[in-house]
Amino acid sequence: MAVDVVIIGAGAAGLMCAAQAGYAGKRVLVLDHANKAGKKILMSGGGRCNFTNMDAAPGHFYSQNPHFCISALKRYRPEHFVELVERHGVEYVEKAPGQLFCADSSKEMVRLLLTECEWAGAEISLSTRIDSVEREGESMRLETSRGRIDAGAVVIATGGLSIPTLGASGFGYEIARQFGLEVLPTRPGLVPLTLSGSWKERAGALSGVSLPVAVEHGGYRFEEPMLFTHRGLSGPSMLQISSVWEPGEALEIDLLPRCAAFDLLREARASTPKRLLSSWLGEHLPKRLAQALVEWYPQAQTQAPLAEISNEALEAWAERLNRFTLKPSGTEGWRTAEVTMGGVSTDAVSSKTFEVKGMPQLRFIGEVLDVTGRLGGYNFQWAWASGVACAQAL
Repeated sequence: MAVDVVIIGAGAAGLMCAAQAGYAGKRVLVLDHANKAGKKILMSGGGRCNFTNMDAAPGHFYSQNPHFCISALKRYRPEHFVELVERHGVEYVEKAPGQLFCADSSKEMVRLLLTECEWAGAEISLSTRIDSVEREGESMRLETSRGRIDAGAVVIATGGLSIPTLGASGFGYEIARQFGLEVLPTRPGLVPLTLSGSWKERAGALSGVSLPVAVEHGGYRFEEPMLFTHRGLSGPSMLQISSVWEPGEALEIDLLPRCAAFDLLREARASTPKRLLSSWLGEHLPKRLAQALVEWYPQAQTQAPLAEISNEALEAWAERLNRFTLKPSGTEGWRTAEVTMGGVSTDAVSSKTFEVKGMPQLRFIGEVLDVTGRLGGYNFQWAWASGVACAQAL
């Protein structure tokens, strides 16, 4: 069979691109080895899909070329996608400033995309194996489990390596290497951090405890909740910092963000001198964490009245509270990572058309590229924007 465009990958970027290309009059065929479209969309945002962030801007993305994402993000903005969501009658909520989620289920987002593809006349073929992708002059030829397919252009929208149980694979990277493109080293991003030894045991004992923190590393600072788990640390703050953390490096965690612990302790000592330090900790931190700190530092005068604690001792406690230093042993890996850091280098790809320079019949969009957003709907906005920009240029 022959079509104008074959899109490999029935995820967010691929389906968005398919619909837009179909509306532009192209004969579009979407291929995916999975048995269901939009699997990663379905599980995203706790099953409610954080489909965009109204604050999306280039500064919220990581890439070896930070300028690459500017053009697409400017041309297709969050309000454009929100308009599409409203047109389909999908109810949504703003759970945090700028972060928009489906009010009910991520299924609504997949249904929206599939409906758009249907209206645009784009065909979707699931459970389809792709054996080869080759250049045929100015076109492309694919050998698949449904036979030979000739296409004017092939768009790779296969995503990254995160959550392999949902069908993630390195297929897009293999195609990139086949045609001479550089693939930058990949690693899990937006992923829980693991601890080892006594710190793993301590975190495990606090599993389920959550509190607002500020975590800093490498010039980045994220002020969001942290969650203790059986294996280490999770929650938005840890997921955010995981994207810039390197193995072997320590993190600095502020357990009382926006508060100078030393000043608070001195004020408490002056106003309530008979209060025990352990009692003060219990009023400013989750009870289980406060009790754990008392147990971790048994020689630190936690059972003494504040009046008996020296400035030097208060400074030591302020250091523990405002600059708690911890060295993760690793991450939970691809199994739970939300995104892939790295990917196909953007050096050989046009930021306007997403075509491989010198080979316009091959294009790459979405997460397979070396563009990764922070937590909070940014990665979906990149999928929509890159998909639309590519489709408009086909």
